[in-house]
Amino acid sequence: MNEKSNHAASRRKFIKGSLATLATFSIVPRHVLGKGFLAPSDTLTKAIVGVGSMGRGHIPYAGTKVVALCDVDKKHLQLAMDIVGDKTVKTFSDYRELIQLPEVDIVHVATPPHWHGIIAADAARAGKDVWCEKPMTRTIGEGKRLMEAVQQHGRVFRLNTWFRFDSNFYGMNSTVKPIKKLVQSGMLGWPLKVTVSKHTGFDWKFYWVGKTDNKPEQVPTELDYDMWLGPAPYKPYSAHRVHGTFRGYWDYDGGGLGDMGQHYIDPIQYFLGKDDTSPVSVEIDAPQQHPEAVGTWRRITYTYADGCQIVLDGEGKDKDVAYIEGPKGKLYPNFESDIPDLKKKLAAFPDPEPQVTDFVDAVKNRRKFALNEENGHRSCTIVNMGLIALRLGRSLKFDPVHQVFIDDEGANRLIDQPMRGPWTI
Repeated sequence: MNEKSNHAASRRKFIKGSLATLATFSIVPRHVLGKGFLAPSDTLTKAIVGVGSMGRGHIPYAGTKVVALCDVDKKHLQLAMDIVGDKTVKTFSDYRELIQLPEVDIVHVATPPHWHGIIAADAARAGKDVWCEKPMTRTIGEGKRLMEAVQQHGRVFRLNTWFRFDSNFYGMNSTVKPIKKLVQSGMLGWPLKVTVSKHTGFDWKFYWVGKTDNKPEQVPTELDYDMWLGPAPYKPYSAHRVHGTFRGYWDYDGGGLGDMGQHYIDPIQYFLGKDDTSPVSVEIDAPQQHPEAVGTWRRITYTYADGCQIVLDGEGKDKDVAYIEGPKGKLYPNFESDIPDLKKKLAAFPDPEPQVTDFVDAVKNRRKFALNEENGHRSCTIVNMGLIALRLGRSLKFDPVHQVFIDDEGANRLIDQPMRGPWTI
């Protein structure tokens, strides 16, 4: 055999051996290859904590497979298992057991908000990537701790409100992208005022108010009420305080503002370019609030250091208001404007920078998701600033760098609120 033939034979032998080696490695389980290893072709595994209506609604998600479910209500668990239809899916009543499963890639936190920060931070510390429902956290302090946990442990985090990058944005009949483009163009001038009102297409859901005359009731046998309360102060069980109507109580959420605020405000933060800061003041116009039950409000106004404002119009006072108003022009619902040939002029300006909007891709390739622990914390802080002002019944000044209220001890006590033992973040 000549030298050329020897080389060809050796090459065939090398390729054959290499293919055999690759075939061997292709069937090695992920956990054997090391924590965090994920082939791009792999289907991500997901566990859901909290399978009420929100958690059950997100069971199917492209590129993921549910392998575990957790809820403190046995009826919720059974309803979720009926949807999944896979008896191999593991079920838990305590999330601390679930987050230790080595086969789980993503933990989806779909509990009431008073649990969001603790569960999401514990999941990050357990090496899981996190998909969290809004609002990100019930307090500003919990948001800080959660952000630190995610970053210290190198996890990918998604906050589940998507309007900064997807879907028509309520009354604007447009995605947020052209609104961002319009603001960047400077055609409206600066500073800008954004009004969130029923007249600009938004619903503050003021039916999320609490009752002030709840009577103690028998805890249903299927519900672990102590675990449902978790870090929240102990209160006698009442059906109106849990499940579908919990949003009306300060201990668990913040009414219509807590429910919808991050959906509405996060895109504003994005198109105003405020992802790394917060307003310096919040002004409140509202009836006096009950110490336990969330009520309604008339108007909340946030002001940034540069004069930009976000106005939350709860009573629908200004009927012909523009969604965005600047010194050079206005943008109204349905993307109508007082700027002639707006769309034609916009075409000459560059599009906003691309965003990572596929969570599965972000997890597989370890990329920061478009709405993450940092900008999500900032938009949630805006919501929580409003809720603190509402609870106290007074306007407040805020330091966006140190994230504390200025000269207001009562407001600062609500940044980090006590948790019922043994729970902590």
